[in-house]
Amino acid sequence: MRRDLLAKSLSQLSEASSPSETLAQPPSPIVQEKTKAPSGPRSLQAMSNVLSQVSSQAAQMVDTREIADSALQDRFDTSDGLDDLIASIQASGQELPVLLRYRRGAGQRYEVVYGRRRIAACRELGIPVRALIREMEERDALMSLARENSARLQRSFIEQAVFATRLDEYGFDKDEICGLLAVDKTTLSRLATVARDVPIEVIERIGSGHDIGRRPWLDLRKALKETGVLDTNKLLAMVPDEEDPLKALQGLIDTIRTATLSEETQQQVAAPVRRSEPLTVGDKPVRFVKKRGKITIETTEEYATDFIEYLEDHLLQIFDSWSSELAGGQKVK
Repeated sequence: MRRDLLAKSLSQLSEASSPSETLAQPPSPIVQEKTKAPSGPRSLQAMSNVLSQVSSQAAQMVDTREIADSALQDRFDTSDGLDDLIASIQASGQELPVLLRYRRGAGQRYEVVYGRRRIAACRELGIPVRALIREMEERDALMSLARENSARLQRSFIEQAVFATRLDEYGFDKDEICGLLAVDKTTLSRLATVARDVPIEVIERIGSGHDIGRRPWLDLRKALKETGVLDTNKLLAMVPDEEDPLKALQGLIDTIRTATLSEETQQQVAAPVRRSEPLTVGDKPVRFVKKRGKITIETTEEYATDFIEYLEDHLLQIFDSWSSELAGGQKVK
């Protein structure tokens, strides 16, 4: 008879979780603490456990106000294509459930694992979202996020790069990351170098850029390494005000290189160039031009080249005379 009671209860639960799902209140997170033993019969307690387990496996309707965002994400902009998704859900309903995990502490009861755009669409429509709810640690949540989005979505190069570093921070090894992102180790190395050498603030300012391949991002990294521009605020100021991420990225690369060349030119111009007053030889001018340890003798008449030859012949004598005066304590001007 007890078996019949359990089967009947399970049958009723199956009927209750049909497409006509209603707003549900999932069980609270499991808290590791001592509780009093149930006062009811063991068979009823066992049945309750089975029902709770079945309930946790079924999709439930959840108020979007009970869902908090999470730092565990692999996409920059969830608003991309959101209007189309809103129209689709409004016309045909939500086809795929999102995945939530229980939160600890005060505030919303749940935290999104994947399905941010679906949650955002339901929030705009003012309707509950159909969701699976799990008890998950951050590492497990990251694995679920990586697998679900790798199967359904095409991340941009830079989204892959940032997410790869996030997986590395949580202790995933290279083989695991390659498997989760469906990339080889060469590609993973390129992803890692860009995400490491380009400040995240600059990446977020430019945007995901789904039409940007790896080459422009590698060019930006190369420009940063060659020019030594490391100040994040300075780089952010260089990003042009462009809605198109590709134009913004290319504009930043051009600005970095142009600014660096300009600085080098300014340094060269700033170097002191001392020009002597024209020195007269007879009635013909001779000019001495000193610049960065060099001296140039300029003449305007062919015969004055004899004077240059004279200096060449007597250069050692002139230098010795100068050295003697310096040794004697005289300051040579």
